Amino acid sequence: MIAHPPCTHLSVSGARHFAAKQASGVQDEALAFVRMLLDAPIPMIALENPVSIISSRIRKPDQIIQPWQFGHGETKATCLWLKGLPKLAPTNIVEGREARVHRMPPGPNRWKERSRTFTGIAEAMADQWGRAIIASEAA
Repeated sequence: MIAHPPCTHLSVSGARHFAAKQASGVQDEALAFVRMLLDAPIPMIALENPVSIISSRIRKPDQIIQPWQFGHGETKATCLWLKGLPKLAPTNIVEGREARVHRMPPGPNRWKERSRTFTGIAEAMADQWGRAIIASEAA
């Protein structure tokens, strides 16, 4: 399972809203959902989220990756919590690192653009973890 739970109530980029999210219970609900995903009775799990309170309330990520390690000239720390899967190896380290996602102006699609998975990262997941699955099935 590769899980991308909504980061709306978890990401530290929204820390200024944490008090209200804690008071309303939505942050605890989001954390319970993450716990459910991580505890699923599945041998191989990857949970992806930006830097968030998952690190302090559940556990630290197994790996933090950047788009520039996978062919995109941008910065956007992405945390991976792994079970039964290897850490991703960088596939194409590039220069020109820019915080484009962080600097996006307000707008109706900002959330969608900020949450998009970079294709280089998705391809690395499919290739590297796909090979890990095949290897485990052959063993």
